[in-house]
Amino acid sequence: QVQLVESGGGLVQAGGSLRLSCAASGRTLSMYAVGWFRQAPGKERELVAAISRSGGFTSYKDSVKGRFTISRDNANNTVYLQMNSLKPEDTAVYYCSADPTMSWGRYAYWGQGTQVTVSS
Repeated sequence: QVQLVESGGGLVQAGGSLRLSCAASGRTLSMYAVGWFRQAPGKERELVAAISRSGGFTSYKDSVKGRFTISRDNANNTVYLQMNSLKPEDTAVYYCSADPTMSWGRYAYWGQGTQVTVSS
C-alpha cells in the first residue's frame, strides 16, 4: 500500500508560479512511476505530467510543456510539480498517482487532490 498526500495548491494570479508536492508513505515511492493529473469542473481527469521510477524519463501534456516541470526525490519519497507562467485554464484539482507501469489503472494509487486556482 502507498499513501499519497498532495500539497502546495492555492490561489495565484495568471503568470504566477506554484510548486505542488506529492509525499508518499508506506512503500517506497521509487518502486512507482508517478503522474500528476488534473480535473477541472465538468471535465474529465487528464494526465499533465509523468515521471519514471528513476526520474530518467518524463512526459508532459502539450499545453504545459515549457511551463511545468516534474521531478522526484526518491530519498525523501516525494514528487514535485513546478508550475510556472500559470494560466486561468490551469485551474483544477491536481492529483498525484503512483503506478508500477505508468498505466494508471487498477494498480494505481491516488492522493486526495489539491486545488489550484489561477485568477486572470
